Amino acid sequence: MPIDERKIDEAVLGLLYLTLHEDGRAWKGFDWKSLDRLHRMGLIEDPVNKNTSVVLTEKAIAESKRIFQLLFEKRG
Repeated sequence: MPIDERKIDEAVLGLLYLTLHEDGRAWKGFDWKSLDRLHRMGLIEDPVNKNTSVVLTEKAIAESKRIFQLLFEKRG
């Protein structure tokens, strides 16, 4: 089954918003390939380290909020 990696990456970015802290860090317990792609896009710092969290850029924080609301917010 072919997988749309762009959609996976958007979902991961949206879910990073769920665990986002005020310092721009979020839990990095997601697929490593997706985190690597987000890093290559310049949305997160390099996830390959001993930390349990990853730092999102300002652009990524705004985008993760937008995606989170689009995918998970209850409507009317």
